[in-house]
Order: sequence, then C-alpha cells, then structure tokens
Amino acid sequence: MKLVNKLLMAGAVLALAACNDPSGLGGSDGASAGAGVIGTGLPSDPTSVAYFQQAVGDRVLFAVDQSTISTQNQTVLDGQAQWLKANSDFNAVIEGHADEQGTREYNLALGARRANAVREYLISRGVAADRLKTVSYGKERPIEICSEEACYERNRRAVTVLSSGLTG
Repeated sequence: MKLVNKLLMAGAVLALAACNDPSGLGGSDGASAGAGVIGTGLPSDPTSVAYFQQAVGDRVLFAVDQSTISTQNQTVLDGQAQWLKANSDFNAVIEGHADEQGTREYNLALGARRANAVREYLISRGVAADRLKTVSYGKERPIEICSEEACYERNRRAVTVLSSGLTG
C-alpha cells in the first residue's frame, strides 16, 4: 500500500510541475497571450511584454470626445515606437475605447479614431504599418464602472496589445 501512495504522490508532483510556467509569459490576466517564448516575461527584461506594459506603458488616455495625441501621450507613444522597433518579433493590436457616455455607435467610431491616431503616430515614428492593427471596442470594455469623471477618464483610452509575430 505504501508503494501505491508513493506512486500517487509522485504522479501528483509531476502533474503540478507540468502546470508551472517558468517563462512567466502565461500571466493570469491573459495580456501576454500569444507572446511565444521571446524574452523571460519578467518586468526587468527589456524584451518582455511585462516590461513594455509596465516600464514603457501600454496605454494612453484621451480627453472627452477627443482622439488627438497630447504631449503626454507623445512621450508614451515615442517609447512604444522605440520598443517596437527594437523588438521586431512583436506585432501590436491597438484597441480604441470610450467612456460610457454617448451612444454605442458614436463610441465605436470614437474608439476607432483613437486607435487610428495611435497607429498613425507609431507609423510616423518608424514602426512598420503591417505590424499594427486596430480595433474599436467603444464603451463595451470599460476598466472602471461608475458614473464619475475619474472612471470616465480611465475608460477614454487606447491600449497597445502585443503579440508575437512568429505565431501568425
């Protein structure tokens, strides 16, 4: 009976070890899905998605009803452009978002303008156009849900989501 218990324990340990992701790329938020095995996945690795999100910045915010790139946004987007040029194995999808005010149709169009403004800015800084796609979610994917300006501000954004160009 002891042998059976030992075999079961060894099997359980092996099963748990198989679930371990030492690369750190499979994060629980899914933000780095499709990142392949490029870099270590750690925020301290300048070639990782985590570094891009935390050190460079993966999002820019917009004023009400605006899709204009502000000076503050330019700083973040300049960093994104440099990172993308240095890490050519990655492509990006730029997500355009809006706050919950206004109609669904208006906010989808506004999100598209925001995503396109970011895409055009990155292209103007030397990122190849075929590496950048856009999508608008309008008000359908808020990160803050409340009827206060502080929430609205965080929802008026464009987010650059990276994926490995090696996986398709």
